[in-house]
Amino acid sequence: MKKILITGGAGFIGSHVVRRFVTTYPTYQIYNLDALTYAGNLENLRDIEDSPNYHFVKGDIVDAAFLDQLFVEHTFDGVIHLAAESHVDRSISDPLSFVMTNVVGTVNLLNAAKKVWKDDLASHLFYHVSTDEVYGELHDPSEFFLENTKYDPRSPYSASKASSDHFVRAYHNTYKMPVLISNCSNNYGPNHFPEKLIPLMIHNILNNKPLPVYGKGENIRDWLFVEDHARAIDTIFHHGQNGETYNIGGHNEWTNIDLVKLLCKTMDEKLGRSPGSSEQLIQYVTDRAGHDLRYAIDATKLKNELGWLPSLQFAEGLEKTVDWYLANESWLDNVTSGAYQHYYEEMYEGR
Repeated sequence: MKKILITGGAGFIGSHVVRRFVTTYPTYQIYNLDALTYAGNLENLRDIEDSPNYHFVKGDIVDAAFLDQLFVEHTFDGVIHLAAESHVDRSISDPLSFVMTNVVGTVNLLNAAKKVWKDDLASHLFYHVSTDEVYGELHDPSEFFLENTKYDPRSPYSASKASSDHFVRAYHNTYKMPVLISNCSNNYGPNHFPEKLIPLMIHNILNNKPLPVYGKGENIRDWLFVEDHARAIDTIFHHGQNGETYNIGGHNEWTNIDLVKLLCKTMDEKLGRSPGSSEQLIQYVTDRAGHDLRYAIDATKLKNELGWLPSLQFAEGLEKTVDWYLANESWLDNVTSGAYQHYYEEMYEGR
């Protein structure tokens, strides 16, 4: 029986990873560690919260003493580390909080694991989930990010993730910690916090609010359905080679403006609105500081070595995403209002 600690498991990507591991591996004991900040929402996991192999632990990875005690108590076999501050705009206004969670928090986890695993490192694994933003930006349409692409972070968020990547590799090289790293492109799908592009646009279209698009909307991103990312993490965790990095991408590049227009068209069809009505809500706003032009992942290594490919075409994934939000407007309302933050308050606070 394996005991796996998944950090940030109440967040967008983390909740999908937790669900996959809980349902796919019933003999594993899955521990979800989350601080339940604004982006952590246990409503994302209501369908599995009573599963006998699922355990929630409220705690902050910035608290080193707490982590040390947690690892002593449970002696986890592996860690899948997703907990992170991830919104670029927030990193621009408050970079230090990103340093604390993404850098200090990661080092705290590495230290806690090293202390407990020191006599048997080879039978354990620390898997660090990162982002394609550490590579910087691309200008040449023929170029893609490879696993050996030089790091060039351009925002406080990407700088903090780049730093955490370096620490994970340093612990592998210095202490022989068994590690894996994956760098993924933009995710979309159910349970996405509505400060990010796709859920924000869905929410605003539903409420006939302006659709803010940075600059001219020419920035390009590679989009991956979140359940495909969770499947990739599963594959890498079980079959990846110690010390290796794997890029995860959707093979699916869109400019922001084309994506927003497609989403408007899809929403008009779903809501029975006149064609083009949602597109009239688009408003161009002052571009984000240091806004990277293009990200694009080459996931050939993951395909060739571990056999992973995205399962959904973007049109199908986007329709599934829109259908989920339309069927779960109460979830979207709770998140937008902040009501979700009180859902488990009595259960976990003050105990």
